[in-house]
Amino acid sequence: MSFLEKPAPGSLLLDDTVPLTAMIEASQSLQSHTEYIIRVQRGVSLDNSWQPVDKNMNPFLCPPLQVCGITLPLPPKKLIGNMDREFIAERQRGLQTYLDTITQHPLLCSSLPVKKFLDPNNYSANYTEIALQQVSMFFRSDPKWEVLEPLRDMGWRIRKKYFLVKSKEQTKERYLLSWVSKTERIPIPYLCPLLFSSTSESSALLIRPFSEKGSLRDHICKVKPRESYLKKYCNPKKSQGLELPHIKLYGRQILEGLKLLHDAGIFFGHLHTSNVLVDDGVCRLMDVENGMLGVPSALRPAFTQFRKINTTESIDVFCFGHLLYEMTYGRPPDSVPIEQYPPAPSTAVVSVLQSILSTEACKSGMPTVSALMQTPLFSDVQLQRSEKLQIKVPGRLKEALKAAKESLEKRLQEEQRLLHQHRRLTRAQSHHCSEEEKKKRKILARKVSTHQQGFFVPSSGSGASSPPTCPSSPTPPSTTGTSVRLSLQLSL
Repeated sequence: MSFLEKPAPGSLLLDDTVPLTAMIEASQSLQSHTEYIIRVQRGVSLDNSWQPVDKNMNPFLCPPLQVCGITLPLPPKKLIGNMDREFIAERQRGLQTYLDTITQHPLLCSSLPVKKFLDPNNYSANYTEIALQQVSMFFRSDPKWEVLEPLRDMGWRIRKKYFLVKSKEQTKERYLLSWVSKTERIPIPYLCPLLFSSTSESSALLIRPFSEKGSLRDHICKVKPRESYLKKYCNPKKSQGLELPHIKLYGRQILEGLKLLHDAGIFFGHLHTSNVLVDDGVCRLMDVENGMLGVPSALRPAFTQFRKINTTESIDVFCFGHLLYEMTYGRPPDSVPIEQYPPAPSTAVVSVLQSILSTEACKSGMPTVSALMQTPLFSDVQLQRSEKLQIKVPGRLKEALKAAKESLEKRLQEEQRLLHQHRRLTRAQSHHCSEEEKKKRKILARKVSTHQQGFFVPSSGSGASSPPTCPSSPTPPSTTGTSVRLSLQLSL
């Protein structure tokens, strides 16, 4: 199902970037193996959780993810003694660590094997076959194009598929076809041009030039573009940051592209090194249509953490910070905010990174694209184009883009508000359950108990209740009347 497709009764349109978490609640031993009962949760809401029907984890463990090249913490098995309670408990802890590792990894968590195991009801379809059927339907009315082969797992999005195609008029050339939801064709400088686009009620088909050199990320990781993205990007062996002249040139060109979009009222939200092609020294942005299709950003789980990143422009600047970090160090940042940076080719690079990815920047807000272009890192870059670039957007489309932009920002701000409430509640619960707070409550309970005993027990000889030894000590309201009545009865 595409993102804009009307859902069937009882089903939901899913945001694939919302993280899934998995917790092993219990285990049960059968005749020859052990089943683990897992509770899966989408996002922060406890109401949005379920138990996968298949409790046998063995088919899921490792084989589908081996291509990533990462050593995963898979607990060992036993042929003898595998039904012992101690071994089952130890393996359960190891499997929980394994689940935590893959659900927290930025690439593995969004891969189809992980999604399919944790949420089989929503990820059981053959997405490549669905895309191929849609593409075939498009080409019935335009026989100019021919599908050569699907490029399986070339991109990380589950609901976006790529195909290598050729034109029957130029049989030796190869082109890249992407299948996703609806789009509008808008020719823009510094963007990869579209050669063909077509739409249906539920999806869109786009053809653009295919680069054998791959994306900017392929260039940084020194990998081939047709390989599986898990194999390419999870644990690249030869990744390396760019030299300073390339960082300055590519960064300035990308900022120029973002400024063109923002000036025209077009929102992007999908800037990362995989969506940048470098053609003869010129950077071109890809998948600008994603924002207009409602496709969630790859960095959405990151920028929803910060309430000051609440506009489409600030999202693009935040994404640019991630891209600049990867161009500089050869890998994306592990987490944001960042306070300590490895040695960089120039202090000007670190200065720009700090203005976007530091704690202060994330709390106070992002700089503008124009301000970044005026920094020492990018202000002296000479571009080939001398004429003023401008995007001409029809008035009707401009109004539609404005309404979509406002809707997107409103949804983002509401998600950030809910996440902020969840964090406050979690901190309060954690503080209340801390060992220090438990000790304080125990000490207070003992003091109250001691005080009440001294208040109620009559002193010997007088026959009257003893007053509190400390005048400033609070007297519980519920016991005042009882104390007076006891004193009167003893006096009589």
